[in-house]
Amino acid sequence: MNYYSLHKQAPEVSFKNAVIKGIAPDKGLYFPKRITPLPDSFFEGIEDLSNQEIAFNAIHQFVSEEIPNEKLREILAHVLDFEFPVVKIEENVATLELFHGPTMAFKDVGARFMANCLGYFSEGESKEVTVLVATSGDTGGAVANGFLGVKGVKVVILYPSGKVSDIQERQLTTLGQNISALQVDGTFDDCQKMVKNAFLDEELQSHIQLTSANSINVARWLPQLFYFLFAYKQVKPQGKQIVFSVPSGNFGNICAGMVAQKLGMPVTHFVAATNVNDTVPEFMKTGEYNPKPSTATISNAMDVGDPSNFIRIRHLFNNDFETLSKNLSSYTYSDAETREAMKLIYSDSNYIADPHGAVGYLGLKKYQESHPETYGIFLETAHPVKFLDVVEETIPEKLEIPPQIQKVLLKEKKSTPIKTYQELKQFLLDS
Repeated sequence: MNYYSLHKQAPEVSFKNAVIKGIAPDKGLYFPKRITPLPDSFFEGIEDLSNQEIAFNAIHQFVSEEIPNEKLREILAHVLDFEFPVVKIEENVATLELFHGPTMAFKDVGARFMANCLGYFSEGESKEVTVLVATSGDTGGAVANGFLGVKGVKVVILYPSGKVSDIQERQLTTLGQNISALQVDGTFDDCQKMVKNAFLDEELQSHIQLTSANSINVARWLPQLFYFLFAYKQVKPQGKQIVFSVPSGNFGNICAGMVAQKLGMPVTHFVAATNVNDTVPEFMKTGEYNPKPSTATISNAMDVGDPSNFIRIRHLFNNDFETLSKNLSSYTYSDAETREAMKLIYSDSNYIADPHGAVGYLGLKKYQESHPETYGIFLETAHPVKFLDVVEETIPEKLEIPPQIQKVLLKEKKSTPIKTYQELKQFLLDS
């Protein structure tokens, strides 16, 4: 399977090279040359398959020319060593919990898969790879944990000062070893702009091998399709039309769900639920894409004003707005609406949702107003304890701190403050 740039001004590359490069030389995102649907029998018998078997069948066509089957099974066994339960909330509404991994966020799967792939590809290589990543919250911790101790790989994480939760910050600043954290005086968009500038910097590229662990990287992005297949396996016996509502920031997660749809997964519709960073909801109203500076919210992992992966979603539907609109709806919600949803879910269902999941719930309920016959699944992308202050301010519940979080609370945070791209460049050249 080859991968091509969505800018279509660069040569096709293998999966290995797409992972190592992160982004194409023409600065386009890589995309698989084809997506071949899985046989109907796969979905008919999905209830009899383990999660590892489902994942192997789903990802095989995208990586098989570079990763032998035995190694792929080994990687998946390591990546998928926790549960992905669908939990009923109310009639025709359930949540898919994606927070049972080591950093308690959905990005654990993609980060660990990419780390294992890079570790495999770097065996016997003399040149070290530097993974450069910007985070609005959970990506940093997941990447830091996934790549910790991987030989031949250094990780540099940029995060916006004061705009991630304390626990999120601890998860990316307390590990040491091959992980470095840079605290940026600015927003997530500033962090992401610095990362993009590094990939445009020919002088820097001539000195070090850079790749990205954001969802622009195919090895971070594609494995996210597993969640949707795992959820389908669990709710298939309901025999109803399925709708997924995905709290969306950089739009990698929902895009991967749409790849699962292209593989043949029976799903009626997707809802991209956002906070006040409403670039995509506005696009779905007007057909005009107008990125804007991001605004800080209580659902900080979605504070993205120019979502990188939306171009992939448009490409999946051949840039046909009408076809895309039949498959995707997008709604935007304020912090006040998010808090009210958290209170409602808790009072009605005794379920504690994090702010991102609450936004997903709101988007689902909005869609079901005109499609009440559907069975809706909203994604809980992170454990509510990662947003401890917001959750405990909003609902009358004292959260228990899980072991995964307890182990980072007493560690010392270490990060390097920077303000400009030149400071980032010098750090990369010196490290």
